[in-house]
Amino acid sequence: MENEVKELEVQKIATNEEIQNLIYTIRGKQVMLDRDVAMLYNYKTKRINETVSRNIERFPKEFCFQLTEEEKENMWSQIATASRNIETNKFRNKKYLPYVFTEQGIAMLSALLKSDIAVKVSINIMNAFVKMRKFISSNAQVFERLTNVEYKLLEHDKKFDEIFDRLQKEDGFKQKIFFQGQIYDAYSLIVKIIKRAKDKIVIIDNYIDESILEMLSKKNKDVKVIILTSPKCNILSLDVKKFNEEYPTLKILKTNKFHDRFIVIDNKELYHCGASIKDLGKKCFGINRIEDKEIIEKFIA
Repeated sequence: MENEVKELEVQKIATNEEIQNLIYTIRGKQVMLDRDVAMLYNYKTKRINETVSRNIERFPKEFCFQLTEEEKENMWSQIATASRNIETNKFRNKKYLPYVFTEQGIAMLSALLKSDIAVKVSINIMNAFVKMRKFISSNAQVFERLTNVEYKLLEHDKKFDEIFDRLQKEDGFKQKIFFQGQIYDAYSLIVKIIKRAKDKIVIIDNYIDESILEMLSKKNKDVKVIILTSPKCNILSLDVKKFNEEYPTLKILKTNKFHDRFIVIDNKELYHCGASIKDLGKKCFGINRIEDKEIIEKFIA
C-alpha cells in the first residue's frame, strides 16, 4: 500500500481535460471505466474492483455497474477508434466484463482508498464530471440537431438502398461487357436472363454442351426451352432425357442457319451474345439486348 502511494505522489495528476476524455455515456449516465479509474489513482484494476467487492453495499447500481457484452463491444469500438493506450488484451477478453463508475461511485471509492493523493485525484475527477455536464447541457441543442442530421442521413441511405434495389430489378440492361476471367459474372447474368422467362426460352448456339443444362435448371417451373444448335453438337440425348425428367421441357433442334448466339425470352426479349454460352468469360465478349421491335418480330417469326 505504501509503495503504491509513494509512486502516486511522484506521478503527475491528470488534468481536467485529460480526465474528460475518459468519461463516456452509458445507459444515459456519464461513467468511467474501472481501468481508467485505476490508472488515475495509480492502482491496479484488480485492487480497485476488490475494494468495491469488499464494500459492495456502498456501491448500488447508481454508483457502479458491470457492462454487458454488447456494451463492452461498443465501448471497445469507441476506444479503439480513439486509439487510446489501454490494456487491450484484457479488455477484449470475452470472459472479462469491465465495471464502470459514476461520479457518485468515484466519490465513494475515494473515501475508501483513504489517501491524500486519492482525494486530490478525486477532486479533479469531480471537476471533470461537472464540466462534462455543463458542456452537454450547454450544447444540448447542438447534439439534438446532430442526432436529427444523423437520423436523416440514415433515412436517405435507406431510401437510396431501396431505389438501388428497384433499379437492380428493373427490365434488364442494354449492354454488358465482360473481360477475360469474368466467368462467374457472365454466368450469373445468363442465369438472370433465363430466370426472366415465364413461358418460353429459345437459345441459339452452335457449340453448346452439358453446361447449358446446369444454367437451365435454374429456370422457372414449367418454362419450355428450345435449343437450336449445330448438327455437330455433341450434347448427349441421355443428358437431355435426364434433364427433362426433373426440369421439363427441353427440346434440341439441329440447324445450320445461324452463326451468332441469341437468347429469346417469351418471344418478347432478344439478347445477342458475343461468345458461345459454354465459353463465357474465357475471352472478352459482350451481351447486348436488342430492343428494336421489328427485328424481334422478324426474328421470332
